[in-house]
Amino acid sequence: MKSQQLPILSKSMLIILAISSGMSVANLYYNQPLLADMAQTFHVSARQMAKISMLTQAGYALGLFLFVPLGDIREKKRLILILLGAVSCSLLGVACSSSLALLGIASFAVGTTTVIPQIIVPLAAQLADAKEQGRTVGIVMSGLFFGILLARTISGIVGGLLSWRAMYFIASGMMLVLAVILQRILPLSKPSSQLTYFQTLRSLGGFMINQPVLREAALMGGLLFGSFSAFWTTLIFFINQPPYHYGSEVAGLFGLIGVAGSSFAPYAGRLADKKGPRFMAGTASAVTLLSFGVLWLLGYHLWGLILGVILLDLGVQSAQISNQTRVYSLVPEAKSRLNTIYMVTYFIGGALGSYLGMLAWSVLHWNGVCLVGSIMILLSLLIWSTGRKYSTQ
Repeated sequence: MKSQQLPILSKSMLIILAISSGMSVANLYYNQPLLADMAQTFHVSARQMAKISMLTQAGYALGLFLFVPLGDIREKKRLILILLGAVSCSLLGVACSSSLALLGIASFAVGTTTVIPQIIVPLAAQLADAKEQGRTVGIVMSGLFFGILLARTISGIVGGLLSWRAMYFIASGMMLVLAVILQRILPLSKPSSQLTYFQTLRSLGGFMINQPVLREAALMGGLLFGSFSAFWTTLIFFINQPPYHYGSEVAGLFGLIGVAGSSFAPYAGRLADKKGPRFMAGTASAVTLLSFGVLWLLGYHLWGLILGVILLDLGVQSAQISNQTRVYSLVPEAKSRLNTIYMVTYFIGGALGSYLGMLAWSVLHWNGVCLVGSIMILLSLLIWSTGRKYSTQ
């Protein structure tokens, strides 16, 4: 049930929410094009640097579990502003890290406090008309996806021109600026639940047990994002070697290529409204599997790598929108808690994919990365196919 204190979702507010999601989620992805530069700074191997990407995503999963449920029981604007201040401090910690251990701790803290988008997305769904939820989630998620992709582009360029540390100083300042802007424009929101914090956390288990659609969507999302993370975490090491010999700047520019896939995200939301989000989730998973086939067979050709990146972003992001649309429709008064379960699983999958991708790279190089990604997608399709007996959403 919508709070009476919340305004009807306007076009301008929707755009603001989308931009805010993109700016804040970018903190998770600045490190991916910079991992090789970080490895040189601390004189460590690619396998050791894999822990940094994994810790960032694992921290995000923990932050989702600890903070996102508060969206149902606390005023969202104040919660968002507090988290923006915390992530600004965490980003400064990364910039000032003097050892790999300190970098890991600070990166984990960045992940834990960068959960603002997952408070914003349920807020947008709550403000939207029920028939427009898929489209609304699609637009906000487009902003989030553009943030993910442009984060790699920006950090690659800044890292090449200045340094990886400079990128994190800049990011810290950007979060403070965003906090000032949102302080002025975000609406106040009334909590949708009267539960205590610990009751809220305990209720998560009940949703997992009683909502098979939630389980299916969460597991699919985690596996698909795992394949996505396996690719993006290892891309910089792949293009550093023959036949490419590219650096962090070019690795970041591949994020712009993924924009072609992200631009389809609003249409995926509309198709989810028309064709059914479950159908779209399965179709998008199949597209993601195709992308790894292209990357595996044609990734040593630049045009094949570009095509694979476009298909990968198109598939993963369309599946994300479709699965979140399914989840938000289950228990309207518990959107934040449902989103917590979905996104915790999602980023556990991402952390696992980052680790397995780098492990596969160290053993089998590109063939290993593509094998890991393909297996994770096949598992997601298996979950999707076996879920038909209880799910039409």
